[in-house]
Amino acid sequence: MEPLKIKYIHLDHCRGISRGQKMKILEFDPLLEKICRIPPETLRAMLQMQKETFERFYEDLLHLDINPYLTLYREKQIRMTARFEPEYPPLLKETYQPPAILYSIGNISLLKKRALAVVGSRKAGSYAEKAADHLLPPLIEKQFTIVSGLARGADAIAHRAAMKFGGKTIAVLGSGFFHIYPRENTGMAEKIKQGHLLLSEYPPFTRPEKWRFPERNRIISGISEGVLVLQAEKRSGSLITADYALQEGREVFSVPGNVLDSLSEGTNHLIQQGAKLVTCSGDILEELLPAR
Repeated sequence: MEPLKIKYIHLDHCRGISRGQKMKILEFDPLLEKICRIPPETLRAMLQMQKETFERFYEDLLHLDINPYLTLYREKQIRMTARFEPEYPPLLKETYQPPAILYSIGNISLLKKRALAVVGSRKAGSYAEKAADHLLPPLIEKQFTIVSGLARGADAIAHRAAMKFGGKTIAVLGSGFFHIYPRENTGMAEKIKQGHLLLSEYPPFTRPEKWRFPERNRIISGISEGVLVLQAEKRSGSLITADYALQEGREVFSVPGNVLDSLSEGTNHLIQQGAKLVTCSGDILEELLPAR
């Protein structure tokens, strides 16, 4: 494995460092050649870290042995892709602060395929399921990979529909691979490993935390050409994914719903804000596959 890639993975496993702080280090020292040589207090001031947090981070930076992790990951068929490698998804590389390392299990070639994110509420039900069954088959026929976040509700509906109709799916996790969340979707994660793709920006031992899931949403939108919201409340986390998509210049599609149903408040609001109202797959395909 290339020495610079090992350095990136090592940095990713240091305790106490945030995504923004990693980016700051890599902007200052892209080859990670100076970071261990500058005075600790200078580094701490640059990262704006609390003393105790910095001490944990600095201990790992200097002394963590990454080799046992690399051996374990090889045994578990976990692939690591650095931002500078050709396998890294090109659309994600264009986004703000793309992860330095992506962890994956399964068919990594899917990261080079055209993709549509399909998201929505964790409470999404039969309406979202029928909408997915109605909208996704023609997209799958056009070789679009379906991307979602393995959460209960709309995410699970999207992954199931992709597999049911013979398509491919990518599940982007808000945790590491050794802590699948929610546990009820562990079986689905195992299916996705076989011919599809599990993806995470978090090292495999990372536990799920509430704040990681909004972070994860930027990866869902970042590897996709557009985001389709099936069913969502007005304060649904899936609207964060739609916001990321808009920030990155991606298309946002929304399925309209019953005005008396709280699970349609978010999707109807997106349409009011300019998302494209979708009633058939052609509404999506005409944006993603415009007539030549």
